[in-house]
Amino acid sequence: MKLERVEVMNVAREMTATEEKKKRARVKTEKYFDYSLLFIVIFLVCFGLVMIYSTSAYNSQIENNGDSFFYLKRQCMMAVLGLTGMAVISRIPYHFWKRFTFMAYIVINLLLVLVLISGVASHGQRRWIQIGPIQFQPSEVAKAVLIIFLAHVASQAVKQLKSWRGVVKCFALALPMVLLVTVSNLSTGIILLGISFIIIFVASNQYKIFFGVVGAGIGVMFIFLQVAAYRMDRIEAWLHVETSEYGYQTRQALYAIGSGGVFGKGLGRSIQKLSYVPEAHNDMIFSIICEELGLFGAIAIILLFILLLWRCMIIANNAPDLYGALIVIGVMAQIGLQVIINIGVVTNTLPNTGIPLPFISYGGTSVTFLLCEVGLILSVSRSIKFKR
Repeated sequence: MKLERVEVMNVAREMTATEEKKKRARVKTEKYFDYSLLFIVIFLVCFGLVMIYSTSAYNSQIENNGDSFFYLKRQCMMAVLGLTGMAVISRIPYHFWKRFTFMAYIVINLLLVLVLISGVASHGQRRWIQIGPIQFQPSEVAKAVLIIFLAHVASQAVKQLKSWRGVVKCFALALPMVLLVTVSNLSTGIILLGISFIIIFVASNQYKIFFGVVGAGIGVMFIFLQVAAYRMDRIEAWLHVETSEYGYQTRQALYAIGSGGVFGKGLGRSIQKLSYVPEAHNDMIFSIICEELGLFGAIAIILLFILLLWRCMIIANNAPDLYGALIVIGVMAQIGLQVIINIGVVTNTLPNTGIPLPFISYGGTSVTFLLCEVGLILSVSRSIKFKR
């Protein structure tokens, strides 16, 4: 009887083990892809194209022999290029870019030096490189390179980042790129510095060290403010926008925001875009959004950016490794900082500086490389696996 009971128990155990194996076989591991993030980005790009035409058609017709679609066509071409790059990069495993990290770091620093020596000038500043018919801003490329570079370095040196020495070394590697950009473009230099702070802080998680480095960074930026007189003029215009001769652009932007009311004048019906707001299709496009779509439209766009950043946070929290998480955090930091600074400048909350509104403002290099960075985020999201 005892032998029979033992045999019955063994058979029952074997049956239970077999059933568990079958259940495990039924559980499939699937890869994740964030379609919400993709749809938000595509909507913002399409909305940006509509607003670029709305804000630039009048001036473009005057400046380009009656071609009111001049800026729209150029932005469409670069947006298509960026979307293609995003689709390709999203299919490439993000670890692939590790092997090119240091090469890209060296090349971008050389390009930034080349800009200072023989770059193409616009609005009194050398910021572009001309290669045949192609003209681009290396400072925009530098944002993507810095994100990949610091994500790689910080993920490899997590233990060292727990000390002052490790944090300072990591910042020292980013500093050449930041300084080369800041010489001719303080606003982009601030963005690069902000990206560096956030990536290193997330990797180190040392509050005292972080705040010490932030203080040093603010000191460096203050020195750069003192070097060029026109930068201090912008501070004066910010403090006395009603009376300062340098506050014209900000005043006109505030008129646009105020005249839009709650629901706006209607798409295409802005008055301030008719040569009143300088660079209306570029850095000041948010003021025209407020005028044409009102407070309702402005809040809707801000909420979309918040939703986009939230999706980035979800991907970063579920990334398979620290390298992937830091890539997403870096792109998230760039988008968040640009949105805050752009809207802050337009509403005179911050001093005037040239930062485009991500995906919406006119700028071929900016939208192309920003979309490629979104491709990196989608690549990280593809590596996330979940059980069904």
